[in-house]
Amino acid sequence: MSTLTQKETSLLKDQQKHEKVCIQKYQTYAQQASDPQLKQLLTTYASQEQTHLDTITQMLSGQVPATFSQQGQQQQQQSTLQSSTQSSSQTQQGATTSQSDSALCSDMLMTEKFVSGAYDTAIFEFKDPAMRQALNHIQKEEQEHGQGLFEYMQSKGMYSAQ
Repeated sequence: MSTLTQKETSLLKDQQKHEKVCIQKYQTYAQQASDPQLKQLLTTYASQEQTHLDTITQMLSGQVPATFSQQGQQQQQQSTLQSSTQSSSQTQQGATTSQSDSALCSDMLMTEKFVSGAYDTAIFEFKDPAMRQALNHIQKEEQEHGQGLFEYMQSKGMYSAQ
């Protein structure tokens, strides 16, 4: 059990709100997306965001999160999704994508950039190394979500890195 400072509590409450928004957006956008591959990607990310929310809620109650035994499993899921994105991009190079799907992806990429930055700030403010490690783990997954979105968008011609 860890006693949180006022600042740590405030930062966790902010992250809790961010995770709730991410979950809501990913779930809503998964329903709105026209591409089945995008639906799958967004649904997977919504589930991972729920895990983040559960961890933050646990931390707010003063509990130090257990070691991330699911980390390897989630990274494997991420790799599978990225492989799927890359192989689909090879078969669908000329496929047109809906502007709606593009807007959904752009919004989520922007959201992930913001959330990852907020975690960066929070990590430096926590005194407990296990709490910092938990936040760092979540931030890494947020960055992986951003990478997955970027790779999907690039494979569909929605994003061109110059």
